[in-house]
Amino acid sequence: MPEARTFWELLERRVAATPDALMLIDEHDERITFSAYQEAARRVAAGLFVQGIGPGSRVSFQLPTRVATVVLMGALARLGAVQNPIVPVYRESETAFCLDETRADWLIAPEIGWRLDEADLRARVARPFRLLRFEPDPARLPLGDPKTLPAPPAEPDAVRWIYYTSGTTSRPKGAQQTDYAVSLTATALVERHRITAADRFGMAFPFTHVGGLINLLATFLAGHPLVLLEAFDAKRATEHFAKHGVTVVGGGPVFYAAILDEQRRSPDRKVLPSFRAFSGGGAPMNSELHYEVLREMGGRGCLHGFGMTECGIICANDVDDADDRLAETEGRPIPWIELRVIRTDGIAAATAEVGEVQLRGPALCRGYVDPAAHAAAFDAQGWFKTGDLGFVDARGYLTITGRLKDVIIRKGENVSAVEIEDILYAHPRVADVAVVGLPDAERGELVCAVVTAKPGEEPIGFDEMVEHFRSARVMAQKIPERLEVVDAIPRNATGKILKQVLRQQLS
Repeated sequence: MPEARTFWELLERRVAATPDALMLIDEHDERITFSAYQEAARRVAAGLFVQGIGPGSRVSFQLPTRVATVVLMGALARLGAVQNPIVPVYRESETAFCLDETRADWLIAPEIGWRLDEADLRARVARPFRLLRFEPDPARLPLGDPKTLPAPPAEPDAVRWIYYTSGTTSRPKGAQQTDYAVSLTATALVERHRITAADRFGMAFPFTHVGGLINLLATFLAGHPLVLLEAFDAKRATEHFAKHGVTVVGGGPVFYAAILDEQRRSPDRKVLPSFRAFSGGGAPMNSELHYEVLREMGGRGCLHGFGMTECGIICANDVDDADDRLAETEGRPIPWIELRVIRTDGIAAATAEVGEVQLRGPALCRGYVDPAAHAAAFDAQGWFKTGDLGFVDARGYLTITGRLKDVIIRKGENVSAVEIEDILYAHPRVADVAVVGLPDAERGELVCAVVTAKPGEEPIGFDEMVEHFRSARVMAQKIPERLEVVDAIPRNATGKILKQVLRQQLS
């Protein structure tokens, strides 16, 4: 097992090894090396310390993905604060919830462009907090003399981060992370995807997601630069990543597919000339997407895995895995996670038998902030119930088949939404798909398919959809009774489909 080190210790080791290597590039062409980052973080830490932020302070922040934001994270890590990064899409209601539950002493927000109303936010928060606002530019950060700083934190397994689940439920849960737990997932990312200092990793998602911290620690481990993106737009992202020679793009299936569409718009050239692979997880991937990327963009296609806010990387594929493994599975569990599959009757599932995926181990978060949520998700032996359904094959690879709540019960038969989505995605004119169960007096639930059409293509019709399923030779219960064609399927900031929104809209 890797030696337990804090965020700051990992940074110090990287600075000692490659001080002048490039570490970060953002869309404003702000760049910083590892040694410059360390020095900037120390100076900002001193500036924050003067204002009252110190070891154990609870600091929430809602900032765009820029070099300055990452410097701020480093400064807070140097002080030993407990950080609560808040994704930019959260508004007053969600942000107030985070501030209340984490008992935040401080909220840091941008001086310009912050969408929240301060008076409204304060009215929603039960306890007082101090608001610090500045433009996220390295030249505008509060600075001080590093000689005034206390000693850096020394305990790698202390809770230093609180990340909230991505909001596919009505009440997000605060996962308590440690430097050590996240460093284990970062180590797995580097090892499974063979990331080296020669790579350039493009981040398609907000840095305030737990994946931002994983990738930051991976950078400390491998010495490669991160190419940051403030907000995802496929054309702008592709141009930005190409300009800076990105080799690996991190995100999820929705980002893979959007960049693939950009490639299809320019069939005479490679839109990412240095492309080696997509890397990500957080949402199911249709198996055909890997082969499409492989054929049209090259490299190793999609190195997809299985992760969540509670454990950023649970399973991951290896660059040397066969294409059927890359396309159809989430890979093998990382070394620091113990994984089991439990049937609905509480019995351990056999090989290739579907059940709920559960896990425990040092790479897992240290539980939820809310004791009730913690008690509901973790058993007495420390096993975390993910709510995901899947199976492990004879070679140890995990395949996710759906969510417990995504099982549609139609006339007493269990129907997997993910399986139906995979079949629909294989239709040549379908670009995106989500399948939900809707209340139905006759059936209990009916199967509703929500699809978007590929650019320039006619949307699939209902009769055509039925014939598509019949040609796939699946049981009749899996053929959707309802088809909805939409312009876009609602997703959160990390690309996860908001199925509860669809159910509310369509019921």
